[in-house]
Amino acid sequence: MTGVPLREPTFLVLTALAAEPQHGYSVLEDVRRISDDRVRLQAGTLYGILDRLRVDGLIEVDREEVVASRLRRYYRLTVPGRDLLSAETDRLHRNAAAADRRLRLAHTR
Repeated sequence: MTGVPLREPTFLVLTALAAEPQHGYSVLEDVRRISDDRVRLQAGTLYGILDRLRVDGLIEVDREEVVASRLRRYYRLTVPGRDLLSAETDRLHRNAAAADRRLRLAHTR
């Protein structure tokens, strides 16, 4: 996954998990908050993203607990997951700064 820009939902899931381990529903709600309600993941989409991130070694299961007779699985970032999120954040900052510089240049002409 390195070297390839992350899709926004994947970026937001990693961002949600950067603060602390969370279970699926909590991640869904956090992604919605982080994106100012722009991104509303469906459960199937979220679990597809979580499965891919686990296979890629970017997240791992932190713990599991049973709540109301249902298994609740908590996920957390791994070191490679934090590194990827950090690199992607830097890339987005550089791109935004370049766009900002160009817009300012165009505005002064």
